[in-house]
Amino acid sequence: MGARVEVRRSRRRRRTIDAYREGDTIVVLVPDSLSPTEERAWVRRMVARVERAELRAAEPRKWGDDELMARALALSDAYLGGIAKPESVRWVGNQRSRWGSCTPRDRTIRLSERLQRMPEWVIDYVIIHELAHLIEPQHDERFWGWVSHYPAAEKAKGYLAGWSDAARIERPPSERVVGSHDAAEGGAPAG
Repeated sequence: MGARVEVRRSRRRRRTIDAYREGDTIVVLVPDSLSPTEERAWVRRMVARVERAELRAAEPRKWGDDELMARALALSDAYLGGIAKPESVRWVGNQRSRWGSCTPRDRTIRLSERLQRMPEWVIDYVIIHELAHLIEPQHDERFWGWVSHYPAAEKAKGYLAGWSDAARIERPPSERVVGSHDAAEGGAPAG
């Protein structure tokens, strides 16, 4: 056990044992009735469970190009009436200042590998954002109208903006202009 562990005993807790991360500490909640031997065994088990869950959560998604394409087509059908049909959708590692990009001319979409550790609804937002460029290439009112069909669009924009701010990634110039919603280039929405 490499993590700092704090055991909290409770008289009210009868049978359940729980554990969670609180900052740098793993807190294990146990009934007061456990013996020291039982406590040690449960603490080892619960710390291992928390650490396994954290490792799983930190693993990047391994969606291949085929899965990304299928996801993009399903999102297009669900939110854009099926009219945005990309030729390819793939992960790229060279996008340091964008979440995604789209080339309408050849109908290709590229997604930053940084997204792989983010919630699926955020990845879906970036895919929708890029799909909308296949319908409306510019970040104009019509474009944002298409993007707004995705119910979690505003929430995802906020998530990406917060992530960027926490990582101290400068937001794109278009984010600093009143009325603009460009998300592609820095740390906010998509691209």
